[in-house]
Amino acid sequence: MNEVKSILLVEDNPQDEMLVLRSLRKVNLANQVDVVRDGQQALDYLFREGEFSGRSGSEYPAVVLLDINLPRVSGLEVLERLRGDTRTRLLPVVILTSSDEERDRLKSYEIGANSFVRKPLDFTEFAEAVASLGVYWMAINIPPKG
Repeated sequence: MNEVKSILLVEDNPQDEMLVLRSLRKVNLANQVDVVRDGQQALDYLFREGEFSGRSGSEYPAVVLLDINLPRVSGLEVLERLRGDTRTRLLPVVILTSSDEERDRLKSYEIGANSFVRKPLDFTEFAEAVASLGVYWMAINIPPKG
């Protein structure tokens, strides 16, 4: 029996977190969404260290939705660490950020982001973008075996 893949949301803004979770529920994704609120927590979660050293389950999430501007460790630093480790180098990472800086977009792709999505300022557009991301990464995309 296959374990249902989860989504890891790395988001420090409670309002954006709530909107992402609501948008994913609206499209009836049954996948669990785990939330961490800073870059260090994301790394600890993914590598089962620190407060997440006892995390059960052998699978990595199907996708990481990663903000850039995070406390403690930036999203770009998290992405660099994930791409530098053989266990997580193929893990799909979507940058989901309010940054409209071209340098952030370029850097994200240079270090291995699978996608870069700017959080629309409009509530409805943001909800639709997140719903589309959820459907794509959880129902349409075919990940590599490994």
